[in-house]
Amino acid sequence: MVTQESDMSFLEHLEELRWHLIRAITAIIIIAIVAFIFHEIVFDKIILAPKNSDFFTNKLLCLLGEKVNIPKLCINTISFQIISIKMAGQFTMHITTSIFVGIIVGFPYLFWELWRFLRPALLTNEAKHSRGAVFTSSFLFLAGILFGYYVIAPLSIHFLGSYNVSDQVVNQINLKSYIGTITSVTLAAGVTFELPVLIYFLSKAGIVTPEFLRKYRRHSIVVILILAATITPPDIFSLVLVTFPLLILYEAGIIISKKIVKSKSSK
Repeated sequence: MVTQESDMSFLEHLEELRWHLIRAITAIIIIAIVAFIFHEIVFDKIILAPKNSDFFTNKLLCLLGEKVNIPKLCINTISFQIISIKMAGQFTMHITTSIFVGIIVGFPYLFWELWRFLRPALLTNEAKHSRGAVFTSSFLFLAGILFGYYVIAPLSIHFLGSYNVSDQVVNQINLKSYIGTITSVTLAAGVTFELPVLIYFLSKAGIVTPEFLRKYRRHSIVVILILAATITPPDIFSLVLVTFPLLILYEAGIIISKKIVKSKSSK
């Protein structure tokens, strides 16, 4: 038995999906417009903040470095100049960044609209056990965004912004390059933190099992290390800092898969 009568035609389903997407996109556009208006907060307080020595993560690592006598933990102490080399460069990045903010902040609503479209097709029991899907997915995504912003971004900025091949070369970072780095690492972290959700759906479909995940645990560690090395600076501290939560997410995925398989066998 499904949660709702499903006698709509294919075109009617497409029309229903279109309205869900329209509402979600409208919400994202509204958030993007708000971000565009309050650009001083978005850029000065959020986007450009991780490069400053008084940023939360930078101050915390600096204090830790002083306590354990490891001065190298004090990051982003040397500021660098960010420049725009195109006539419309700043205006273009203003629009692009506003859209990016709209997508991140509006993600929970976007997912909720998609969930409202898919929910009628679920069995009553499936719908009951999937009530927390929107909250869980949104929470993991935003947690990944925050992890990318507060952990990966400052480390990446410190390494890439202070790296030089010669004292005769001065780092003047292009605005587009800087924002591209911030957005890529934060989005990558947000998507990566959805791993338990992915494992949930794969387990529901019978594609993966707890035994499969345990069997290939070593292989997954290698993949996680490669992924962590891709989105972080090439130093051991950053690698460990990013790898650890990803391993926790994988282990959480095994527990989730185990519960799903157990619930299927009890039916």
